[in-house]
Amino acid sequence: MQHPVGSPLPPPHQPGHGPVAGWSPAAHHPGPHQGPAPVPPPQAPEYPMRAPGPAAPPQTAAPHPAPGPAPGAHQPAPPVPDTTGHVRLPPGGPVAVPRVPPATAAAPDSTTTTLAVLLIGPAGAGKTSVAKYWADHRRVPTAHISLDDVREWVRSGFADPQTGWNEHSEAQYRLARRTCGFSARNFLANGISCILDDAVFPDRPVVGLGGWKRHVGPGLLPVVLLPGLDIVLERNAERSGNRRLTDEEVARIHGRMAGWYGSGLPIIDNSQLDVPETAQILNEVLSRSIASPPAW
Repeated sequence: MQHPVGSPLPPPHQPGHGPVAGWSPAAHHPGPHQGPAPVPPPQAPEYPMRAPGPAAPPQTAAPHPAPGPAPGAHQPAPPVPDTTGHVRLPPGGPVAVPRVPPATAAAPDSTTTTLAVLLIGPAGAGKTSVAKYWADHRRVPTAHISLDDVREWVRSGFADPQTGWNEHSEAQYRLARRTCGFSARNFLANGISCILDDAVFPDRPVVGLGGWKRHVGPGLLPVVLLPGLDIVLERNAERSGNRRLTDEEVARIHGRMAGWYGSGLPIIDNSQLDVPETAQILNEVLSRSIASPPAW
């Protein structure tokens, strides 16, 4: 009889006997099943069958523990460190109020301090331009988070305030503010400063500063950009798309922003300042805010 190459040969028959008991071709040569599997003989459950051979001597001592792997044996590979660039975010807690430096210490340098800044102003005040420039020219990692940009993440079903402010635009505004606050806390928890910009009205403290304080923390430093009405009208005219408002709407927003005077928040009138000059004034204002945080 011929056997496939590589399969084990059956043991030789002994005179007067069949194949050696216990040898099964199927156990040594895997392949398609050729017939029903042999049924093992029944065994009494209380007397299990023992393989033929000499009886095992009785144990006189406790069994020894299983020996460990021999020297040179295969050891499990140590865990591979994560090299994909993934950053595990720590829990983002509220941003604390900056510590007031001692009176004898030098004035704090806002350009090298990790900060959370909220830039407030009407449409056309230059918030986005100043925030981007300020973030680009700091000596520490800094992120710019624009509320308008986050609101426009909604594509289908975007509630455009130009068509009227209603419960849908209000809900999307609140959602965008919470998203900005979550992002700011996680950036700050990883040592990255943040500057956020929003047109916050002083006559709506619950959904304005109060909302930002809830979502970011009491350490958020608010600063108001408030140029003259003619300046914001001129800048608004240069906009396009849903960022451009009617002159009547711009004038109404600008009038409401006047309520920030007397609020105790720092206000920068950048009517006659370009973007780099406004960013420099912002640094000076923030240094004073770190030394004496505004009450808001």
